[in-house]
Amino acid sequence: MGIQTVAVYSDADEGMPFVKEADEAYRIGEAQVNKSYLNMDAIVETALKAEADGIHPGYGLLSENAQFAQKIISNGLTFIGPSPDTIEKMGDKITSRKLMQSAGVPVVPGTHGIADIEEAKAAALEIGYPVMLKASGGGGGIGMIRCNDEQALIQHFASTKNRAKAYFGTDEVFIEKCIEDGRHIEVQIFGDKHGNIVHLFERNCSVQRRNQKVIEEALSPNLSQATRDKMYDAALNAAKAVRYENAGTVEFIVDQNENFYFLEMNTRLQVEHPVTEALTKLDLVKWQVAAARGEKLPLMQSEIQADGHAMEFRVYAEDPDTFFPSPGTITSLKWGDSEYARVDSGYESGSKVTPFYDPMIAKCVIWGETRETCLSNASAFFKETNVEGIKNNIPLFKDILENEEFQKGTYSTKFIEQLKSIKK
Repeated sequence: MGIQTVAVYSDADEGMPFVKEADEAYRIGEAQVNKSYLNMDAIVETALKAEADGIHPGYGLLSENAQFAQKIISNGLTFIGPSPDTIEKMGDKITSRKLMQSAGVPVVPGTHGIADIEEAKAAALEIGYPVMLKASGGGGGIGMIRCNDEQALIQHFASTKNRAKAYFGTDEVFIEKCIEDGRHIEVQIFGDKHGNIVHLFERNCSVQRRNQKVIEEALSPNLSQATRDKMYDAALNAAKAVRYENAGTVEFIVDQNENFYFLEMNTRLQVEHPVTEALTKLDLVKWQVAAARGEKLPLMQSEIQADGHAMEFRVYAEDPDTFFPSPGTITSLKWGDSEYARVDSGYESGSKVTPFYDPMIAKCVIWGETRETCLSNASAFFKETNVEGIKNNIPLFKDILENEEFQKGTYSTKFIEQLKSIKK
């Protein structure tokens, strides 16, 4: 697009590839996130110093922080994302539940906040166990825990509130029914400043560990077109209810009978956006920049087409059996060679994976004309891939790709848990 880029980095990331690749790069603080990547003032001051005119927040850390978005705008810069008002409304899960209900979007049976443990016990009894205890300000799997019975609810109530306060600045929690053997399916939406909103199909994100995604694919296998169309309509209604601008995702949980319920709206670009890019052959970041400039969406709904099948594999520096992070130096890094693969990697041979941040080192996105071809392309890609010096989850991908249930596309959010029990 001909846009010069300015990177900000912490002491821990000084030697990382993104620092070298940017046109300019500035240190903003120490390794700890609260002293660098969560320091709003330092980031905005750096942007002004570099004479940047906009800030793209990425897909973690401050990307869904309304205060950060407002600070950028107040300093005369462009925030490449939705409005601060939208981020604030949808960032609070209790507020977003109420908004979605009023917009006619189905939500998971649950509460609009819980004052104390006695109220929690009464609500859980009425909803029926198992339930999910969730932080209203939570996200990315943080601040939620499954409770199978009252004893578990009592055990986790205070610690969940304390964790919520520490991570999200509010200890407000609520309870939702736990949908057993559900599928986690999300719809990519996009809006501009002129009131135009479209969807770019859906992604199945059910392969998870610790409530965090590991593999995503589009389109979702074994989902009827009738349900798919209803989900698209619900996602668009959700976006229209908050006059959504820029890239966003509406997440649903789908039960075994294809009833679907709103989980949350991610008011940012998702980690797994390349799945949609591989499926549609569109550049969502380019769309984001154009929308932030005030341009209209380049395509109408009828012009957006899905071509083939795509999957994303999140490569983590972690033990593939315990999922514990495995920081250290990557001594060798070789990705498979395939015309059907795209690798978005933050690391290279010699890079050090520090314990300070999320342990994801790369996203491997594989495309195929059909789902079966995509699976075959993925298997071939990972056979040629080699990461040395740190433990990583590529062995897990190989197990998953050979698994019959995954090959059939009939898996749920319990898939990895079940796969692990089979291996034992």
